[in-house]
Amino acid sequence: MNLLPQLLSSIMFRPLFFSIIFALSSGLVRAQSMESPSGEVQALLNVSSSGQLSYLITFKGTTVIEPSALGITIEGIDLGTGVTLGEPSEIQIYQSYKTRGNHPRARDHYHAFTYPVHHTASARDYQIVFRVYDDGVAYRYIVSGDGPQKVNGEASSWHFTNDSTVWYFERLTPGWKLKSYAGEWLSTRVEDLHTAPPSQLGPVQGTPLVLELPDGLGYAAVTKAALYNYSGMRLEAIGDSTVIANFTKGDAGFEVEGDIITPWRATLLADDLDELVTSDFINNLNPAPDPELFADTSYIKPGRSVWSWETISLGTPDDQRRFIDYAHDIGFEHSIIDDGWKDWKNPWETITDLCQHGARKGIGVWLWVHSEDIDDPTDDYRQMCDYFDRIAAAGGVGLKIDFMNGETKVLVDFEIAVLRFAAQRRLMINFHGCHASTGEERTFPNEMTREGICGLDVNKMKGGPLPASHNAALPFTRFVVGHADYTPILYTNPGPTTWAHQVAILVTFLSPLQVFCEDPHMMMNDPVLKTALPVVQAIPTVWDETLVLPGNVIGDLTAMARRDGDRWFVGILNGGESRNYELDLSFLPSGEYRVTAVRDDPTADRINLVGLNPKAKLKEFTTAMPFEVINS
Repeated sequence: MNLLPQLLSSIMFRPLFFSIIFALSSGLVRAQSMESPSGEVQALLNVSSSGQLSYLITFKGTTVIEPSALGITIEGIDLGTGVTLGEPSEIQIYQSYKTRGNHPRARDHYHAFTYPVHHTASARDYQIVFRVYDDGVAYRYIVSGDGPQKVNGEASSWHFTNDSTVWYFERLTPGWKLKSYAGEWLSTRVEDLHTAPPSQLGPVQGTPLVLELPDGLGYAAVTKAALYNYSGMRLEAIGDSTVIANFTKGDAGFEVEGDIITPWRATLLADDLDELVTSDFINNLNPAPDPELFADTSYIKPGRSVWSWETISLGTPDDQRRFIDYAHDIGFEHSIIDDGWKDWKNPWETITDLCQHGARKGIGVWLWVHSEDIDDPTDDYRQMCDYFDRIAAAGGVGLKIDFMNGETKVLVDFEIAVLRFAAQRRLMINFHGCHASTGEERTFPNEMTREGICGLDVNKMKGGPLPASHNAALPFTRFVVGHADYTPILYTNPGPTTWAHQVAILVTFLSPLQVFCEDPHMMMNDPVLKTALPVVQAIPTVWDETLVLPGNVIGDLTAMARRDGDRWFVGILNGGESRNYELDLSFLPSGEYRVTAVRDDPTADRINLVGLNPKAKLKEFTTAMPFEVINS
């Protein structure tokens, strides 16, 4: 699936839609039917006799999204009611492009339909655009205008079929769920999502929501894609198995200058978990990179990074020099200097020296910055540009930008400005304290990873430690929409997981910049840990092929195989009680293989963790099950 031939883009015009008339409880409906290239996915755009827009989606002949309202409210006018619908224009796109992560090439094949819509009361004309793929349906609104237009909200909704299981994230720390967009992944019946426990924000959920469809039909994920020049969207559960678009500013709305082109409202569909994980649907909905801005991408270098924050905090400049040396000695590519370096004596001279030291060692040095230090939009973000110039002049290769704490339009505009101005200065970006990916990494490949995930740093916090079930859910929930900076490997504070579980995360979690929590000195020198170091060192951060293996259950078991050249890596995460898993190796090409296995060793004495990590808050998890390394 990742060895696609080079395909030429093509645009074909042919009548792939047709009109039908049928009856619903709201009255007679004139519906426009759209289908995917294979015909297995269909969407219907409806206008009721009262002029209400709605849509539905079928997957392999079964309705998965029941009739659901559409509409956008601008300047207080609901443009989804009292409308008439014109005949659509339609195009077919068949192309592929370079990508990174699960595989090196993405297939982008869809049918697109653009519908003219007339709102009778206001005499406003606008467009609804649908794209129908074999693995999903997406729509957006395009409303032309001059000057600022206030968006008060959307009626965009999803009425799920009953008897589905829905996965969502929740966070116990008050107020942070929809600031960090991170939490433990939990599940409930879709009928009960509006009363799911417990959140200070009530039934408002971050994206994505992931559904296990009834009767073995497959899986779905609901999210947004291509978030540019607009506010981010959450999803409010309103009962009747329905969620509706929700925005931070509520009815107060937000302003968009000139034409409004909303992000895509996206529903990903998959037959199985392999298709769910390896889909390029979200990235496909994003524009290609600007060929001038990214004419040179040689500075964009995926890889592994050491990071001192979870073991010694920032430390001194000498500590950071030592971590750069560790990165070189362990064979990693990057080192991140986190919060507090600006408080050093002569900070800019100090980081210039550290960056130069890193360059001599072949290590790229990243610098942390609080978003508030560079978020002034005056003079086209002159403050940000000056700061980036100083980082580039010091020799930094990238920035870890933290604490956006939301997804208002102001914050979205800030993130896109960061990516644009960083690319002009050949800098890579890692966002923290931010919303999950909407596919920005396709348009801005200098975004190497982002948070929007409940990662290992939570183990020391009030809401931690993370259970194994959370980790076994992540590949099929948060990672479905894009890369994430979970910051893996924390042997000295693994919570209720094992050391082998920590290693397996390197295979199952995707981040082109993989930032390691653990002190590399311990990984290289502890008598048990160093036995697994050759495996840890061999695991790359981007892959040539990805396969989800048989037997996976969201939250219970993740088993995934990934290929790098002619080497295969298998990661297995158990999210529940101990079990046996029989690994089927039929995916391997014929031939002879040497195998190195890192696995739990329940017969060995448990490792005492007390005192190993001065920053760890171990709670009741004061020991860990070690691993054994087997070569055959």
